[in-house]
Amino acid sequence: MNLSIYLTPTNLNDLGQESWKNFSLGKSISFYQGEEEGIELKDFNIAIIGVCEERNAVNNAGCGSAPDTVRKYLYQLSAVPGIKNILDLGNILPGERVEDTYFAVQQVIAELGKNQVAVIVIGGSQDITFPIYQAFEQLEQMVNAVAVDPMFDIGDMYGDLNAGNYLSKIIVHQPNYLFNFSNIGFQSYFINSEELALMQRLNFDAYRLGWVRSNIEEVEAVVRNADILSFDISAIKFSDAPGNNNVLPNGFFGDEACRISRYAGISDKMSCFGLFEINPGKDKAGITSNLTSQIIWYFLDGFAARKGDYPVSDTSKYLKYNVTFEDNEHLVVFYKSNKSERWWMEVPFPTDDKSKYVRHHLVPCSYQDYQTACAGDIPDRWWQTYNKLN
Repeated sequence: MNLSIYLTPTNLNDLGQESWKNFSLGKSISFYQGEEEGIELKDFNIAIIGVCEERNAVNNAGCGSAPDTVRKYLYQLSAVPGIKNILDLGNILPGERVEDTYFAVQQVIAELGKNQVAVIVIGGSQDITFPIYQAFEQLEQMVNAVAVDPMFDIGDMYGDLNAGNYLSKIIVHQPNYLFNFSNIGFQSYFINSEELALMQRLNFDAYRLGWVRSNIEEVEAVVRNADILSFDISAIKFSDAPGNNNVLPNGFFGDEACRISRYAGISDKMSCFGLFEINPGKDKAGITSNLTSQIIWYFLDGFAARKGDYPVSDTSKYLKYNVTFEDNEHLVVFYKSNKSERWWMEVPFPTDDKSKYVRHHLVPCSYQDYQTACAGDIPDRWWQTYNKLN
């Protein structure tokens, strides 16, 4: 594919390249400079793209200018040990119609996916999550998506696509490849009963802000099974990220956002990490853009620490634990990686020949889930997955 159709190379002079130190991230990565350069995507592990689209933002005009502003801070940070093959592909500029931008995002993400290149997307508004999802549809693979967001963004499913209803568009889109959706950090006073009931009916996962902050290590298991993570910067409280027209007094602290990002980077399955709604025009002293650059750095740091131990088929190198319940009829099988000490549990699939899934689904979980089973209760993660499959 000729990527130059969709991408505008990053202007290094605008990013203050002359001030980058030798140990900086900007000095350690490659920059796409146009079609004539002939870069082979398969030579890279990670690509960074900006999407300068804001026409379907909700009350946040100005977020389309975020990509290069974030880059100015990002490339001054130190290089991440263990990662060298990073490619900055530049920006997808707004098309004549917003649908043209969506199409460009879809094509670029799909091409990166075909070459097994993980991608960091700097938006732009969060409706860009929808064409990212459509790119996975092109790859014909079931998708697990996670959003770090104070709201569910279900909105009006019959209205035009925007940053406030992109999730409902994903849910009703056909053909549908969405297997699971998880929200991390929703704030209850923004969620109505119908939205919460829909999430429960679809067996989606939703974790309240207070619970996540008290159990943040549990987030690792949530994002470990995800292909896409969409991070709305308004999930971070105003004091730490003022650069958004929809800022809130409550939310995650900056260090908590970085920790979630590192969990996403560690995940062997995570192939698209998107940050949206950063608005440089509202950003006091560049605090939000600076924090966003650190969130990306922690994703890269996690990526460098990947263990490659997702038990796709061979579980012989894992410790196996069988937990039998009092009735002696129910059994939950757990696996623990010898390499990373992470946990998975086995959920049975339907046995009919027409099932497009493998016979058993291995669900990322935590040691806490194993303890729950040992105490005589089947973990919620197990039930939610089982209900989807049966």
